Amino acid sequence: MKPALHTILTIATALLLGAVLVGCGQGRQSSEPTDAPAAKQPYSEFGDTRIYHSTFNSSFLEPQIAATYGIVRGDGKGLVNVSVIVDGEPSGTPATVSGTVTNLLGQLQSLDFSAVREGDSVYYLAPFNFTHEDQLTFNLEVSADSDPTPHQIEFKRTMYRDM
Repeated sequence: MKPALHTILTIATALLLGAVLVGCGQGRQSSEPTDAPAAKQPYSEFGDTRIYHSTFNSSFLEPQIAATYGIVRGDGKGLVNVSVIVDGEPSGTPATVSGTVTNLLGQLQSLDFSAVREGDSVYYLAPFNFTHEDQLTFNLEVSADSDPTPHQIEFKRTMYRDM
């Protein structure tokens, strides 16, 4: 992965999480996490495994970068970003990530995660569609390759179309 995509994803994630955590989302986790709820931090913690999760509009990516990685940009198109950190290692670890996103009408979308590798790091992106002010519930199942125990994460986000 090119450094430009990593930088954009890092900035977009930080900006969106700041806005979301101020009051847009409420999170709940299962599998007995060992830390505070997902709404108060950008990760869920299960023993020595920390799973970071965020969402952002695909339009935050530059067109050339999106095209390089096959990401569709557009109004009402978002991405879920997941990375798994085990034992405090500085880079993401390989994992199996799956999930769904549901709106208030109960319309369900399956999330198809793709691994993005940059040096020793790996994180996972999945596209989804949304309408303006769409209140979405994300349900993820994440298993680090080094610990195949599946961890269930649920968090809520309100997505806004670019105006």
